[in-house]
Parts: sequence; C-alpha cells; structure tokens
Amino acid sequence: MRILLVEDDTAIADAIVRGLNAEGFVTEKAADGVTGLWMAKESAFDVVILDIMLPGMSGYEVCRLLRISDPQVPILMLTAKDGEFDEADALDLGADDYLTKPFSFVVLLARLRALLRRGSSGQGPILGTGTLRLDPSQARCWRGSIEISLTARELALTEFLLRRKGHVVSRASIAEHVWSAELDIDSNIVEVYIGYLRRKLDYPFGVRDIVTIRGLGYRLNDLPLIDPPLVDVPPSDQTTA
Repeated sequence: MRILLVEDDTAIADAIVRGLNAEGFVTEKAADGVTGLWMAKESAFDVVILDIMLPGMSGYEVCRLLRISDPQVPILMLTAKDGEFDEADALDLGADDYLTKPFSFVVLLARLRALLRRGSSGQGPILGTGTLRLDPSQARCWRGSIEISLTARELALTEFLLRRKGHVVSRASIAEHVWSAELDIDSNIVEVYIGYLRRKLDYPFGVRDIVTIRGLGYRLNDLPLIDPPLVDVPPSDQTTA
C-alpha cells in the first residue's frame, strides 16, 4: 500500500517513514504543501497523511484542492494545533480523520488501517481468490483453514496481487507499490519475493495460483471463492522462506 506523507518537520517525517516502511507500506514524502499536492495528483496513493502547518500552501488548502481532484482518497491530517475548531475545519474541508501531535506511532498505524478498511476500493475487509484469504487490517493470511505467517513485505505483495487478481502486473508496478519508485528495476528482489510467496502460499497446497507471464510480469489467478475451504494441510508441511 502506498502512503503519501506531507510533513515539513524532518525528524517527524523520517520517523514516520521508517515506521511505515517497517510495517510493509511504501511511503513517499513531501516537505511543503505545493509539492505534496502535486505528488498526490500525479500518482495514486492509498492514504495521504497531511500536516496542517506547511510552507508554500497550508494543509487545509491542500486538502480542499485534493478533494476536488480526488474525492475518494483517504486523508489523515496531522497538526500541533489542539482544538475542536481546528478539527472541525479539517473535517469540513474533506479530511477523513485527525491526529494531534505528539502522537503514538501505534495510534497512527491503527488510524491508517481503519481508513484503509473503510476505503472506497470496493474490495471489502477480506481479500481472496480460491482458498486464499487475506485480512489487510489484521495482517493475517490463510490458505484454506491454515493460517500462514508472512513478513510485512510478503503481506504487502500478497495484498497488491489480490487487489489486482486476474490482471497481469509488471515488475515495475510491483516495485513501485510494494517497495518504492527508487528501487533499482534491474534488481531481482521482485522475483525473490514472488518465489517466497509461491513457497508459502502455493507449493505446499498443491496449487499454482501465482503465474509468470513471460516478458510482462505476474498474474494471480482470479478464482471463485471456496468456502468452506477444500484445501487443508498441517502447518508443519508449509515451506518457509
């Protein structure tokens, strides 16, 4: 999932980016309102985290203009201001949530996941294909009735593929959304993690849902959901990466 952070305090911005990246998010940042608005319009983000007190253009104005161009993207506003009128202004301009500094990273993460759950993707809280299920808000994954342990990056890659099931996604697209736009496209990290997922999600269960499309990328098969699950193996049979 891609997050845009618009925050002019370098220390706060760097701490948030480190924390979110460790949780498997891909986080881009801007240090002023004008740049933040441009980035939000030029690229697709799943959530925008927006400070109110910004150089160049206030977070209020960025929020207002962003709502005109993209009525759906969830916006979480951050501010050192503390007052019900500030909160009301932010919400009236289209923000979905509001968090006052200083705040706990755990609370920020919980607010982000709540915004993602009620986002407009139309996917619902549980993603799935065939016997594979993923609950992004709880960071939990199952094949049939067996829960599978995935790292934060593996979870992010699984979610990306599930949200685009049935469609071919390129290595570049995966790299941009699951890592960052700066990832060296010549790196084999995408292939490595696709291999990890196959050894955890496919091979132990006798399925081949993750398909390589030569010269184009990968496709996760879009299969009818099977409930109750028909595939069931002991957890000890799973291969770990």
